[in-house]
Amino acid sequence: MKILGLDPGLGTTGWGLIEAEGNRLAHIANGQIKTDASSPLPHRLSALADQLEALLADHRPAAAAVEEVFVNKNPQSTLKLGQARGVVLMCAARAGIEVGEYSPALVKKAVVGTGSADKAQVHAMVSRLLPGVKIAGPDAADALAVAITHAHHLATQRRIP
Repeated sequence: MKILGLDPGLGTTGWGLIEAEGNRLAHIANGQIKTDASSPLPHRLSALADQLEALLADHRPAAAAVEEVFVNKNPQSTLKLGQARGVVLMCAARAGIEVGEYSPALVKKAVVGTGSADKAQVHAMVSRLLPGVKIAGPDAADALAVAITHAHHLATQRRIP
């Protein structure tokens, strides 16, 4: 099963695509969708949607997973993140893909073993769980971690009678 992990952001949305077969995970691709910071907000959201729709059409994942919004100190940043997250959820829904949603702490716990892990620890464990992966950046590493979390969640659901 192909699983697309997404780490939404208005400036940069990380994405990571893995193949999950039982307990085996394999890296397919990863990257970052960037929007032009000098463009008006509606144009940036539209650009994000266009690029994500193209990604979904190219790779045709069976499932997707998105990191939930955490509250920033700056309410404007939280609002923009929420708007980008809304675009990501909408694009997946329009493609007919079920979406799992996970808190950052749950993703860290699933990948590293502790919900208080830092970004470097998450990146290191993603590299260990997907040997040979070349990660496009920190947002892509987070997206791969979200995809791995969803794969573990789906595997656990299959084992429960």
